[in-house]
Amino acid sequence: MKKRSVIFVFVLILIATVIFVYLNPTVLAAQAADSDLRPLLGDKDTITLESLYFNLSDDINKIIYRYITPNTDIFYSSAGSPADSHEMTNLVPVILRNNVFPLPFEGVWKTINNPLFPEYTVLAKTFVRPDPSRPYAVVSFVKMDMSKLGIRVQAGTYYPGGTHGVYGPGVIPQNIQQSNILVAAFNGGFMEKDGHYGMVVNHKVYVPLRNSLATLVMYSDGSVKMVDYQGQPLGANVVGIRQNGAFLVRNGVITSFAENSQDSWGRTITNSMYTWRSGIGITKNGNLIYAAGNSLTPQTLAVALEKAGVVDAMQLDINPPWVRFIIYDPLGNGNYSFYPLLKAMKDGGYAYLHGYNKDFFYVYKKT
Repeated sequence: MKKRSVIFVFVLILIATVIFVYLNPTVLAAQAADSDLRPLLGDKDTITLESLYFNLSDDINKIIYRYITPNTDIFYSSAGSPADSHEMTNLVPVILRNNVFPLPFEGVWKTINNPLFPEYTVLAKTFVRPDPSRPYAVVSFVKMDMSKLGIRVQAGTYYPGGTHGVYGPGVIPQNIQQSNILVAAFNGGFMEKDGHYGMVVNHKVYVPLRNSLATLVMYSDGSVKMVDYQGQPLGANVVGIRQNGAFLVRNGVITSFAENSQDSWGRTITNSMYTWRSGIGITKNGNLIYAAGNSLTPQTLAVALEKAGVVDAMQLDINPPWVRFIIYDPLGNGNYSFYPLLKAMKDGGYAYLHGYNKDFFYVYKKT
C-alpha cells in the first residue's frame, strides 16, 4: 500500500513538475529519480514514472511550440560568438516541412575557438532538428579533428564498475592536465545495471565486454575506431574500450538497432521516452562527432547523426544531468577555464578535473 500511495502522489504532482522543468531546464529530475525514488520504489516502477515524466514534458512542449519558434540561442561561449568555419560546411540543413525553412545557422558549422590551435579549426559546432513532428527537438554537434586530437576514456570513482567492486580514478590524468593539452571532456555511457555494457581501460576490466554491440576502441596514439565486437582481438596498443548498446548507424546507414530488444538496450522502456540523449559517431575520414539534444528517442538521435555525416555511431548516456560536453581552455601551470557546450547543460568541468563518479571521455592535443 505504501508503494502505491507514493506512486499516486508522484503522478499527481507530475504536471506541475513538468511545467516547472520547462521553466527551469536545469532541474535534475533524473538525478532525483536515481537518488531518491529508486531506493524507495525499485527499478521497474521508477523507470515507469521517469518515462511518464519525460513523455508528459514532451507533450507540453508539443502544445507550446505550435505557437512559438524554438529558441536556438543554445550555445554557451566564453568569448562571445565564435567565427564561422569555412572548412566544415558539408552538413545539409534539415528541412522540416515544405513550407518551413531552416532556422538561422541551422546546419552551418562554426568554429569553437581554442588557444592551443590558433590557426586551425579542431572543434566545430552546429545544430539540426531531426524530428518533423518536434521542431523544438534540437540536436547539437561537436566535430573533432582527430588528425590533431587524441581521445581516451576514464572510469568513474564508482560507475560503471563499482557494482563489481572495480573502482576507477574518475579524474583526467595529471600528466594531461599538467601538460596543458586538455581540450574537452564529455559524458560516457550507462551505469552497469542499465545494460551491462562493457568497459576496459588500460587492460583493467570494469565491466566485461559483450558480443554484437557497437564498441568504441581507443589506442595509445590517440586514434579511435568503432567496431562490431564479436570477441576478436582489438590490437596490442588498445588503451580504452567502451560499449553502450547497438549501432545506431552502421556503414552510413541507420540500423534497425533492435529498439525493443532488452538484450540490446537493457531497460527497454527508456527507449520509448523523449528525453535528453547523447551519442558519438565516426566520419569516413576518421573524425569524431558528438551529438546531444532534447526530446529525442534513439531513432531521432540516429537520424541526426546520419545527417551529420557519420558512418558508424552509437548512443551514449541519456537524461539531463548526465548529458554534458565541456570545453577547456588552458591557463598555464595545469590550470584551465572551462564551460559547457550548451547553456542548458550541466557544467561538469570541475568534476572531471578533480573526481567524478561516472565514466567519461577526454580529448587532448596530440604531441
